[in-house]
Amino acid sequence: MPFKTLRLIEPLLRAVHAEGYTLPTAIQQQAIPHVLEGRDLLGSAQTGTGKTAAFALPILQRLHTAGGAKAEKLAEGSGPKAHTGHAAPAGGHHRQAGHGPRVERGGGHEGARRPIRALILTPTRELAAQIGESFGVYGRHLHLRHTVIYGGVGQGPQAAALRRGVDILVATPGRLLDLLNQRLLTLRDVEIFVLDEADRMLDMGFIHDIRKVIGQIPAQRQTLLFSATMPKEIRAMANQVLTHPVQVSVPAESPAADTVAQALYFIEPARKLELLEHLLEEPGVTRALVFTRTKRGADRVVHRLVHAGVEAEAIHSDKSQNARQKALENFKRNRTRVLVASDIAARGLDVDNISHVINYDMPGDAETYVHRIGRTGRAGAQGKAISLCTREEQGELRQVEKLLGRRITVLNHKLAPAPAAAKPAPKHQAHGHAPARAAAHSTTYSSHSAPRATGAHAKAAPKEQEKKTGQAAHGGHSGGGQKSPFWRGKRRGGRPSSRPHRKH
Repeated sequence: MPFKTLRLIEPLLRAVHAEGYTLPTAIQQQAIPHVLEGRDLLGSAQTGTGKTAAFALPILQRLHTAGGAKAEKLAEGSGPKAHTGHAAPAGGHHRQAGHGPRVERGGGHEGARRPIRALILTPTRELAAQIGESFGVYGRHLHLRHTVIYGGVGQGPQAAALRRGVDILVATPGRLLDLLNQRLLTLRDVEIFVLDEADRMLDMGFIHDIRKVIGQIPAQRQTLLFSATMPKEIRAMANQVLTHPVQVSVPAESPAADTVAQALYFIEPARKLELLEHLLEEPGVTRALVFTRTKRGADRVVHRLVHAGVEAEAIHSDKSQNARQKALENFKRNRTRVLVASDIAARGLDVDNISHVINYDMPGDAETYVHRIGRTGRAGAQGKAISLCTREEQGELRQVEKLLGRRITVLNHKLAPAPAAAKPAPKHQAHGHAPARAAAHSTTYSSHSAPRATGAHAKAAPKEQEKKTGQAAHGGHSGGGQKSPFWRGKRRGGRPSSRPHRKH
């Protein structure tokens, strides 16, 4: 089904084709017709499914069709067309990364100020910036203005863009409420409201901010709510903000893409940094995204890697927006080979050709694991996801393997010997999934059969065993691949475990 069958107008089709897209994704096929009809929508789709275009394209068309004549009149009466946000129109000016929205000179006056007609609320600065870029790219042939506002940078350029007037506003909750409290903008003319990444919004504690924002937009509006997962809290929110919504869902055929080879090492916490250095020495690691659970942990990892001569930078919420934008740009342009990120900062990251995702720390929930490893193995390319798991993180590992319906292959390294007593995986995996494939390293890994380890400490493989298994995958040490055991026994000192195309 080509894009033209979705009843998109010619300027949008031109912009889509210029980006190299010919066929819409599943979420786009399902959502675009309903949004064009003005229906409220509850959408469930994972990262990387083309969700942003699923709402950006129909919003642009609805605003252009309903107010196109008015927008063109304003544009003609106010001099050269002004564009704001992160993506410039064809032949226009680009905003310098990290310096907030930019407006071309020669705009209108207060009397010609445009009302905000569409509001997109999103949890993180990076995701807001990428959504803004999408609106700029898809709407380059339309007389519509957009801008993006978020914290971490000075509000001056953002306030100036709002004074100029915009049709579409992409915002994070904190900065939006801040500017609302200063009466620098009003939401009384909003016709379309999008709540993106709703599950992450709740995880980050934005529920009260969301309610405050909803209290300032008209009750008569079109509302679109998108969430990667649909827990009861999200459904309760949907019941409150949506009116007779259409529900669209694009469930993944499996929790993790088949193009991602997954593996893990059992490691003592004190040896994680040393093992990470060894892994990054592999020639196949061309662009690696490393996840930590804490901001301090990300900084510590970067300090160690830079000291070892590895080009690495960190992004997390304690970094200024300018620093985060610069680090991301360096990573995209291959100036930095390793990007170390916290989960919140990496939400919505869209970087091509990531060869490896490394979970330096296991995530707090299984769905976050799926989100993490989904950054590699995109667009048909093969990717690798490697996790470093301590005894204290075995509860999180169990949750991940439960969601995957299979065991993750355990690798061997002199710094992280696989448990000699690992129980072999059953012949028939849960839910009919095939056994997890071994990470695609140069070595062929074998599976060993042995009794299950007991107690808090698994015994390291004896030297005789190491000699039999051959050379290891990393660092030239002996190794073999095993399926990870579901560890028994009382956890000691661990955290309580908790229960994850091209993207535009």
